[in-house]
Amino acid sequence: MPGFNDTCRFRWPSIVMVIAVGLAAAVTPSRSAEIVVERDVAVPMRDGTVLRANVFQPAEGGPYPVLVRRTPYGKSAKVSAKLVNAGYIVVDQDARGRYASDGEYESFVRHETHDAHDGYDTVEWAARRPSSTGQVGLYGTSYPGFLAWRASGARPPALVAAAAFSIPASYLDLEGPGTIRPGRRLKWWHGTMSPDLRRRTGGPLPHDRAAAVQQWHTAEADLLPYFQPWLDLPEDLFGPEAPFVKAWLREPWRDPWKLERDAANTAVPNLNVCGWYDHCNGSIDLHVAIAARGATASARRDSRLIIGPWSHSGLGRRKQGDIDFGPAAQLDITQLYLDWFGHWLHGEQTGIEASPPVRLFIMGANEWRDFDQWPPQGATPHAWFLDSDGAANTPAGNGRLSQSAPVTDARDEYDYDPRDPVPTLWTPAFFTVPADQSPLAARPDILVYQTSPLDAPVETIGYPEAVLHAASSCPDTDFFVRLIDVHPDGRAIDVTSGMVRARYRRSLERLELLTPGEPAEFRIPLRPTAHRFLPGHRIRLDLTSSDFPNYDRNHNTAADQNADAELVTARQTILHGPSHRTRLILPVMGESN
Repeated sequence: MPGFNDTCRFRWPSIVMVIAVGLAAAVTPSRSAEIVVERDVAVPMRDGTVLRANVFQPAEGGPYPVLVRRTPYGKSAKVSAKLVNAGYIVVDQDARGRYASDGEYESFVRHETHDAHDGYDTVEWAARRPSSTGQVGLYGTSYPGFLAWRASGARPPALVAAAAFSIPASYLDLEGPGTIRPGRRLKWWHGTMSPDLRRRTGGPLPHDRAAAVQQWHTAEADLLPYFQPWLDLPEDLFGPEAPFVKAWLREPWRDPWKLERDAANTAVPNLNVCGWYDHCNGSIDLHVAIAARGATASARRDSRLIIGPWSHSGLGRRKQGDIDFGPAAQLDITQLYLDWFGHWLHGEQTGIEASPPVRLFIMGANEWRDFDQWPPQGATPHAWFLDSDGAANTPAGNGRLSQSAPVTDARDEYDYDPRDPVPTLWTPAFFTVPADQSPLAARPDILVYQTSPLDAPVETIGYPEAVLHAASSCPDTDFFVRLIDVHPDGRAIDVTSGMVRARYRRSLERLELLTPGEPAEFRIPLRPTAHRFLPGHRIRLDLTSSDFPNYDRNHNTAADQNADAELVTARQTILHGPSHRTRLILPVMGESN
């Protein structure tokens, strides 16, 4: 095996494609070609810190443009055969303080990091390589996408185009509005980030990812998400980043990212891909920012957004969980990279230059549609009012959704016990996917409001919103709403969802507790979607107070949720009728057909 900085040659058939976080597939190249691989190549930063990268390039010919991916997850020993075979040098780099790179890791809960400068310096280093054309593209999904935006915002002169996928504009969009998402976040720290940090600092075992994941799938999976309070979590869980993580836990309303500023500073066009079921689809906001305020006309005009029916770990795949969205939902991510960078770095006419700015997969119709902007023009807000005879609990109750406003005031009630929260229905890897909500049908702490079977299709594209008039017996609580498509066969499939933490209902910066028993208005934005409810289907809205461990449990107390462990049961009241116009608002596209 070659050692550090050794050069080796091998044949393409031995390559396995690794594109980005969560995306991997075998590749059969069109021809056999020899490449050169340099491992752990030193890349000096402006402060003297040395980062290290694996470099892949064709053995002959050139010069070639360079594609750079920076990652905290451990650079790969292999990259896509198709990328190098198409005439690119590929640089895959460990981020500062991770794996082979020197320096101290600076997690994304810190407000100040070297990420932008490190990205800038790496792009300029790549442009100066002897076999480089001097033109560079950045790419990456999720955290590598975050690092790509940071570098793009620093405007390195050699950068020509970027493909930063699936990372929200704000850390608060990743976690939630003043909330914590313990299922995903604690596993991410425990199994992905901390092992290498503890290894580097001589901390306790496990020091490798495989052992940490194995440990998580034993006792840790059951215990950690229920740990109370968060500020007392063991510091070993976060390694040397514990002080910074806990500083954020003390002020969970603060956004250390503000990636929209990087989008506005970016001078090159960006290709953005995410999914309707992706917990990181707040990356849509980055496309909106660069399209409106990018630093150049090309960044504003030529950036592209593609949104499919995908989860974070399933970009490009037609099947998400148990739901198959059909062959149209399948997208070749590697070919998309080749089309994008082929145009910008090779000057090829790939068709991407003539594509529309926004391409959306319309679920239900299961077809793609092109638009000039996000959100698309042509949507009109339509209200569906919540109504019942006082017993909307469970799908067997009498909750109704109607476009006619109710004429009689009524209410529905349920108890939210944080010791018995509504469980999240998701994958074992803790990624959200479209799920059939039928397993939760017997829970009385879920209110269900649904239409009669539709006579005509209803197509919604944009951001739905729920406007609740509700009271709680406690000074703080949560409300969750879930938009559902009920199929004629009884399946109740997720479309989108949203939540609000009562103390932050008006502002994240200035908390406002509830007066127990006194009604308040809650405006709950749901995550973006594009969905057609077909004739014979029902539009349904589920309302409850927990989704655990996707979100942390509200304690229903006035205390700091992250510093206090007391849990109290809340009696929740939803009011509807002419005095309290509780409603679901859908942006409906024209005449659905």
